[in-house]
Amino acid sequence: MALLSGVHPVVEALRAGNPLERIVIAQGAGGPRLQEIIDLARQAKIPVRFEPRSSLDRLAGSSAHQGVVGLGAVRKYADLDSVAESEMLVVLDGVEDPHNLGAIARTAHAAGAGAVIVPERRAAGVTDVVAKAAAGALEHLPVVKVTNINRALEDLKKRGMWIYGLDERGTEAYDQIDYASKSVLVLGGEGKGLHEQVRKNCDVLVRIPMAGKISSLNVSVAAGVVLFEWRRRRAAK
Repeated sequence: MALLSGVHPVVEALRAGNPLERIVIAQGAGGPRLQEIIDLARQAKIPVRFEPRSSLDRLAGSSAHQGVVGLGAVRKYADLDSVAESEMLVVLDGVEDPHNLGAIARTAHAAGAGAVIVPERRAAGVTDVVAKAAAGALEHLPVVKVTNINRALEDLKKRGMWIYGLDERGTEAYDQIDYASKSVLVLGGEGKGLHEQVRKNCDVLVRIPMAGKISSLNVSVAAGVVLFEWRRRRAAK
């Protein structure tokens, strides 16, 4: 059973009409956001239970649940075919930190990307920690899990998409290139960057010029920089 903890993930799941079996709220908790959850749940005929905060701590595995936990069906991953017509897709080549995955999903949705694509192995999957970091974005943004990133990139190329890999050794500055009408942004894992074969499968390697003495940014910050530049260009057109 999937678990959502925190106000944002539960509110967005209710707004999106995603199936929840029940919602548990801490006894004594209140405020307009929790009342919104109660009202949305009643409209959707989803049971709401009020239990001691210690019960929510056990359900969520921590005390950082903001007084609300939602329980529902196991989250399903989307398939590649269902998102292949997007104007922008974000591919993560081995991002292992769930907080980074959640932050990237939130940024990707805010910038207008159609989906985030992750590999099955040696990478973070969608968990409650990821959902909380995404602050509700996962209720609206598809996540695709693929067996092999390189085969997925080759498939997307055949569908007419251009692949842009973000790499500190890239020859093109991220704000100096014209992005294709159907683009894929590939981001490497923490500390390792893009794998060599993934790098070879990119049509263009782009970089973010750095003014300081460090060579790169946190992957979720870098995603935001490039995705909102892409969005700015798209809006200008």
